[in-house]
Order: sequence, then C-alpha cells, then structure tokens
Amino acid sequence: MIKGFIFDLDGVITDTAELHYAAWKKLADDMGWQFDRDLNEKLRGISRMDSIKVIMDYNKVFLDEETIVELATKKNDIYVESLDSMTQEDYLPGAKELLTHLRSEGFSVALGSASKNANKVLKQLNAIHFFDVIGDGNSVSKSKPAPDIFLFASEKLGLPPENCIVFEDAEKGIDAAKAGNFHSVGIGPKERVGHADIRFNTMKEATLFEVKSHFKDLF
Repeated sequence: MIKGFIFDLDGVITDTAELHYAAWKKLADDMGWQFDRDLNEKLRGISRMDSIKVIMDYNKVFLDEETIVELATKKNDIYVESLDSMTQEDYLPGAKELLTHLRSEGFSVALGSASKNANKVLKQLNAIHFFDVIGDGNSVSKSKPAPDIFLFASEKLGLPPENCIVFEDAEKGIDAAKAGNFHSVGIGPKERVGHADIRFNTMKEATLFEVKSHFKDLF
C-alpha cells in the first residue's frame, strides 16, 4: 500500500531553474567559459559539484579541487541571494494543491532534493509544514542517480521504498527512484522522464486522483 510521497524540489514543487541558470551563466561569463541553455539542461537534477564539472568538461578546463570548490561556492552565493525574491506565489501550478490534498488524506510526505538550499526555498514558499522529512544535499554523500536521497527520506518516514511514490522531473531522478525500488511519477517531456511508471507534462495534471487511478492496486 502507498503510504508515503517523496518530492524532488526544483521542477516539481517550484521552478528555480531560471535562477540556477542565471547564476551559472554569471559564473561562466566571469570565467570566460561557454554556457548556454542546452548545457544547462544537462545539469538538471545533479549536485552543484557535479554541475560545475560538467561545465568544465564542456569547456575543456582543468582546475584543482580547491578552486573548483571556490567557484561552486561563488555560484551558490549568487543563487542564494536571488532566492530572496521568491514568494508563496512561486509554487508550480498544482504543486501546493497536491501537497494540501496529501496532508488532508494523512499521507506521509518527504522532500528528496539534491539542493543544499532546500530549507531556504521551502521557507520562502512557506512550505515547511507540508513535509514530515526534509532530505537535501546535506543529507547524503551520493547524489542522483544513486538512490541514497530517496532511501534516506523513506527510512526517516519509517516506510519501505515499495510503499512510497517519488515525484521527479529529471532523468537521473527517475533513475534514482528505480534504483531504490520506488514507484515513480515523472513530470516533464517523454524524452526526459518517459521511463517513469507514469508521466505527466506538468504538476497541474498530476493530481492525487490521477495518481491513484494509475496505481489503483496500491491504494
């Protein structure tokens, strides 16, 4: 039986993608590196340190680990400053409604995000109260596609993976859910999350009714 829901943050609850893009673009411009939206798409769902290494590989740049950490921190500072502009109006359409519905029906709910700024984002959205457990980039050492963040969340909820549904918008996120033996809901285009158990183009389509209809034998 499904008793828990685990949500990615960026692209599922809210869309900070544009803020991340702007921060990486600023860093890349300062460094004289090439960076565009196609490259930015490859960063979806992966950690900050993995992201900067993808950008460096693309630009054929080699730096020592200390410098890489400094640059990743600089990018994060730019991004965190931009979070101050977020408000309770910045939920993706349908996300707040789903979280409210899950709360009213008594399901356990966790966050499973690679972001180390998840708490800040949730506070800006006034969303902390929707979650029993917050798993973020500080919770585990291995980022997606390793299933560790989802396993952390389900363990803290006191539920086995097969009793949980993961909501993800990234290919690596769905890979992580599958690796951990979770049920999965993909948010986004087929070419990115078509390997999820069920896929919706947007969170607005991913209502509890639709999810229950698909996983009807599990409710």
